[in-house]
Amino acid sequence: MKHPIATFMLVLVFLGSGAAKLASLEYELVAFERWGYPLWFMYLTGAIEVLGGLALLWRRGSALVAVGLGCFMIGAVATHAVHAEWPMMGLASAIMALGFWRGWVGREDIRVLPRRTD
Repeated sequence: MKHPIATFMLVLVFLGSGAAKLASLEYELVAFERWGYPLWFMYLTGAIEVLGGLALLWRRGSALVAVGLGCFMIGAVATHAVHAEWPMMGLASAIMALGFWRGWVGREDIRVLPRRTD
């Protein structure tokens, strides 16, 4: 796995954040209500985060998954920007950038992914 530290950081972030949503932790419930999102959207977001965090452990596809999660974080960045939550927007932007960076450094893995047989 290329860049295991970056990948591990993304795994921790997405598993932790997704698990908090799926567990209906109070701060997640309050946040989604404040943003005007329905409860089902919180659970969908949590499921995507947990599945994405687990998918990062797939060696062959981790770069592609990281790019997908980076794209997913665009919604979080936008939400925090709309609600003027600047510190959280900065954190979400950093997570998004880490996902894109991880995909960029693993771009060769993405390019050959459809042709691999191992």
